Amino acid sequence: MQKPLCDLLHDLEQKMLRIGYSKRSMRFYRSKWNKLLKFAQERNDIYYSETLGMDFFEKHYHILEKDLNNLSPTDIQKLRAIRLVGDFQLHQTIVHAYHKHKEILTNSYFIAIRNRFKSYCISKDYSKDAINKYINQSSRFMAYFVSQDVTDCRSVDISLVHNYIKTLVGYTYETVKQYICSIRFFIRFLAEIQEIEIDFSEKIPIVQSRKQVHIPSVWTKEELKKLIDVIDRGNPKGKRDYAIILLACCLGMRCVDIKNLKPENFHWEEKKLVFTQSKTKTPVSLPLTQEVGWAVIDYLKYGRPKIDNPYVFIRHTVPFGAFVRSGALTNLVKRYMKLAHIPALKIRRGIHSLRHTLASMLLEKDTPLSTISNILGHIDTDSTAVYLKIDIQKLKECSLSFDGGINHD
Repeated sequence: MQKPLCDLLHDLEQKMLRIGYSKRSMRFYRSKWNKLLKFAQERNDIYYSETLGMDFFEKHYHILEKDLNNLSPTDIQKLRAIRLVGDFQLHQTIVHAYHKHKEILTNSYFIAIRNRFKSYCISKDYSKDAINKYINQSSRFMAYFVSQDVTDCRSVDISLVHNYIKTLVGYTYETVKQYICSIRFFIRFLAEIQEIEIDFSEKIPIVQSRKQVHIPSVWTKEELKKLIDVIDRGNPKGKRDYAIILLACCLGMRCVDIKNLKPENFHWEEKKLVFTQSKTKTPVSLPLTQEVGWAVIDYLKYGRPKIDNPYVFIRHTVPFGAFVRSGALTNLVKRYMKLAHIPALKIRRGIHSLRHTLASMLLEKDTPLSTISNILGHIDTDSTAVYLKIDIQKLKECSLSFDGGINHD
């Protein structure tokens, strides 16, 4: 049943106080809500509506006269105060964007569940990034339980999950997809530890993959040449970056797998690079091409800082050590793109796009899709089939000319 605006604002204020909004923040919100309530009374509007909110904002702050993509921080705060009212009316909770306390969870029961879930994820040998994502998103999920007065996981059902998913409206497709994946995995975990009686994870809606509608970002031959040529291979850092980029565009390796390479992964006598993929946990054996092999050797002998660290590629700034995040390698590519004056356009041009380029080149050379899948480490060819979307003429422009390239005969 819809509540009058005055009652809605009272309940919203109490909810915000319970989850830790500061006195200063509450003064700001109350000042805006008092004006909103007075505006509604002047219009004889008893209930809140999005139209009421936007009309109020336009009258008091003239939003339509401003560039909505470049609002000032002050205007954004004012708009947030009104949007928060609509979100609370719809979901009866403070949705994610408005959490102000540092700790998402404060309930001891749910904190214990989160800790058990983290140990469970670690036991599955997931990557740190994946574990952090699962923990963060499941914590927000449990915070929603608390906002709905759910005190333990045994009260969780599919309708609660559906209502939570509704709070994700406005997020990007990829973000919603990640959240739903995390929720499904978390529900399976709860069933496994018998915190819920029935595993209803399969009833959670599936976000259909849109891989087949995305056109992968690929590089032209000229762009790749510019990128390679701008790297200064005469200095240690340049030797490292050159080897990293060759591993991506000649062997199609993912960022995280390049970052995790150790000396024992290089089987020099067999001319193979053998490792277990971080994403799929499957072993991969790739032919170690002459260019890649010599680039890695040059770095190890004449570029890599002499420090005791198990990883091949390390940071060249103090403190020396392994790359913490895979994003550092993508930023590396972007830095050389800027030096080479290669426009970023509106497509992604990081390490992963070099991987796409290799797949596209192999496809153009009539390499069987199953072989490309093996090289890229895809579990099935459906993941590789996206490369069929690329225009053949575009593929012809992407041919790499490194001597001693991968032999697929």
